[in-house]
Amino acid sequence: MDKNTIIGLVIISVLLIGYMFLSRPSKEEIAERQRIQDSIAHEQMVKEEEAKVAAELLKEEAEKAEKEAAEMADSLSPEQLDSIKNAKLRNDYGIFAKSVTGENKYTVVENNKMIIKFLNKGGKIYSVELKDYVTFNQEPLVLFENDENSTFGIVLSVNGKPLVTNNMYFEPMFSDGKTPSDTIKVSEDSLNFIMRLTADAGKYIEYNYIIHPDDYMLDFNLNIVGLKDEMKDNTSTKMQWYVDVLALERGRDWESNNTTVFMRMSDEEIENLSEVKDADNYETKGSAQWIAYKQQFFSSILISKDNALGDPKISLVKLDEKEHPRTLKTFKSDAFLDIPDEQKVSKEFSFYFGPNKYSLLKDYDMAMENVIPLGWGIFGWVNKYAIIPMFNLLGRGIANYGIIILLMTIIIKIVLFPLTYKSYMSTAKMRVLKPQLDEIAAKYPKGKEMERQQAQMSLYQKAGVSPMGGCLPLLLQFPILIAMFRFFPASIELRQQSFLWASDLSSYDAILEWSTNIPIISSIYGNHVSLFALLMAISMFVQQKMTSSQNPSNSMPGMKVMMYMMPVLMLLWFNKYSSGLSYYYLLANLFSILQTWIIQRFVVNEEKLLAQMEANKNKPKKKSKWLQRLEEASKRQQEEMKKKRK
Repeated sequence: MDKNTIIGLVIISVLLIGYMFLSRPSKEEIAERQRIQDSIAHEQMVKEEEAKVAAELLKEEAEKAEKEAAEMADSLSPEQLDSIKNAKLRNDYGIFAKSVTGENKYTVVENNKMIIKFLNKGGKIYSVELKDYVTFNQEPLVLFENDENSTFGIVLSVNGKPLVTNNMYFEPMFSDGKTPSDTIKVSEDSLNFIMRLTADAGKYIEYNYIIHPDDYMLDFNLNIVGLKDEMKDNTSTKMQWYVDVLALERGRDWESNNTTVFMRMSDEEIENLSEVKDADNYETKGSAQWIAYKQQFFSSILISKDNALGDPKISLVKLDEKEHPRTLKTFKSDAFLDIPDEQKVSKEFSFYFGPNKYSLLKDYDMAMENVIPLGWGIFGWVNKYAIIPMFNLLGRGIANYGIIILLMTIIIKIVLFPLTYKSYMSTAKMRVLKPQLDEIAAKYPKGKEMERQQAQMSLYQKAGVSPMGGCLPLLLQFPILIAMFRFFPASIELRQQSFLWASDLSSYDAILEWSTNIPIISSIYGNHVSLFALLMAISMFVQQKMTSSQNPSNSMPGMKVMMYMMPVLMLLWFNKYSSGLSYYYLLANLFSILQTWIIQRFVVNEEKLLAQMEANKNKPKKKSKWLQRLEEASKRQQEEMKKKRK
């Protein structure tokens, strides 16, 4: 250090020490601070002692009250105790007091499609089992099982007091008044099953379930009878529907990422929550026609026939696997009901409990097929009007879905062959012209980019070559690639369909699995090796290398890096995806390789192609408007550069 630096540091040190010395508190200030701290500590201790004494007094009073109540109970007869209890229930629950207590009883109704278990507490559907499907572990497929913490019912005000039907005990019965047995089978005519919450004579709230013999849809009517006077001050009646959906598929993360809530509003707009984020009290404006708790391949849908679900408020919470190994997510819906001031009020709803099958949902004519993620815009159109009809047509005569995917790939490749051929021919022309393009590049070195580009475009025009000719056909094929990407993971037809080593074409085909969690790798790649995904990545690399060797742009910076990186990224991405999708892309890549080899070997003669382009140069050509604009821009740039030099 120099002399000035040392002097500066010394002065700064002296100033800091002096400031610390002068700013330190005096003995009187220290004593006062200590007194204040002691006072605060003493006051806190006094408060804690007072709280402790108060808690002990409350405990003694509670024990005393309990003892007095027990002594009073000993002195009262059972009839007097019941009278006191009933009086309290009457005061709290009014005309519904007798429905507050009871025992849980179940009634099972079975049709050709599902087994529905009803619980008299809340009068609700306790569970739904789909008979034609099983879980990945080959267990009965139950969409949900409502324990006592789950909710279905209405919240309303009766005589100014809130009533929650989910906590009340309903009486099960048939429409003719008979009490049902434990299990009821619906095989021919529809069954009218009633859960009634009885009040005083002629007054009740009723859930009327109509189960059809061969349908995933059941009708549900809410009837409120004789409560006009009791509900005259009622301003907001809500319907609540809370469900914990069960994990059904292989790969919990993938299933969770395909599980969410969809709504169709009264203006026919479809809204949905994010599949990967929790949502707390998501609010919509207006009324809803239906609310769907959509899982990967199945849905539970509440439908209002007159758009009666007003301003729905939706919540979605993903459940931790360690704490909830069987349940996947919790769905909650609260919607307002408009209850008219009448002696008998009836609201018509329906429930759908079934598969996310496009043709089935579309037949109900309520746009419920929109819960299936087929892609937006043109990608969804390709799926709806091309892929799904072709898939269904092939499925009518072929049982093996691996063969169906193979045939679909062949058909798509045949349809797209003109575009593929055009793209290859454009690439071949560019490859033949490469020596002449190199000469132009040598003639116009760095600093003369506009002249070089102008000369190249002139060459393209004379030879009859479009530099974008290879890109446009590929761009036109892009919607089909994306449509297939959405189609296969969403197709319930592939669920649990085996092919070769894949046991389930809707899930990954693991040929090797491990339980050890490897940081980063497990979260990105997974704890398994999918063979179809691996073969797809290898075929993609071979195709890119084959295309790169034939493409004159293979010398562009970064192209070789992309050639190696893309297959790796696709492998990481597709390892957890549907094996049917990886199988399709593998076939598509193999057919592309085969087509390229056939065209190159037997169709295209590059010597004849060059001769044809040389002949094209001698033909008079009219400059395109784009080339004219390019030449004008080049001239303006040259003039501006001349002005700057002056």
